[in-house]
Amino acid sequence: MKRLLASIHDVSPRFESEVDLLLDRLAPFVGRRAAMLVVPDHWGSAPLTPAFAARLRGWANAGIEMFVHGWCHRDHTEHRGITAIKARRMTAGEAEFLGLNRDEALTRMRRGRALIEDATGRATAGFIAPAWLYSDGARAALIDAGFALAEDHARVWAPGGDVLARGPVITWASRTDARALSSLVAAAVLRRALQPLPTVRVAVHPGDVTRPALLRSIDRTFAAFGGRIASAYADLLTPARSSISD
Repeated sequence: MKRLLASIHDVSPRFESEVDLLLDRLAPFVGRRAAMLVVPDHWGSAPLTPAFAARLRGWANAGIEMFVHGWCHRDHTEHRGITAIKARRMTAGEAEFLGLNRDEALTRMRRGRALIEDATGRATAGFIAPAWLYSDGARAALIDAGFALAEDHARVWAPGGDVLARGPVITWASRTDARALSSLVAAAVLRRALQPLPTVRVAVHPGDVTRPALLRSIDRTFAAFGGRIASAYADLLTPARSSISD
């Protein structure tokens, strides 16, 4: 069985209309078989409102998986060395968990999990750090937090356990023209190169809706994997995972 995992990042009241547009865009390809990565308080100025919490509950009841996606998404750490290069090149002040120690990471993970589970009435599927970037302390905190699943750009794994899927996420960048162009090229290459993999991951962001070229590329990418089974991340934890992982 070949799986397709679809996710919408940065789900927050700040991007409610964009999330609606993306969900409608993905529906012809995956229906409601998708994941939402929820930011509890985006940039410290967009907390979950009662109305948005009700929407999260409705989406969860419809079968959408809910992941904790950091706490605020914003990175306030002063980085040095290789970490500073990652923070500068891979994101623009968004890698919240790249510089956190274990205790602070665990506190934010637990707060986010409690808030989202209270909103949805369901267990969260797991944790995915903003920009897919983790400090060593954040990776260790995943185990203490008890998350079933985690993801970075290269893999999905069970904290403290197995790697469940490998291969780069297909995603897009909208921040600048140059980044948008490079992500279009990368998506075109990856939707061919990743065909042999048992599990393919495709992630979209609110900013994608601002660029028609990105939306067209998203459509082409999902269509290219149209023969796959639209799956939940939790499906990777089933006993059949040995036949679909790595």
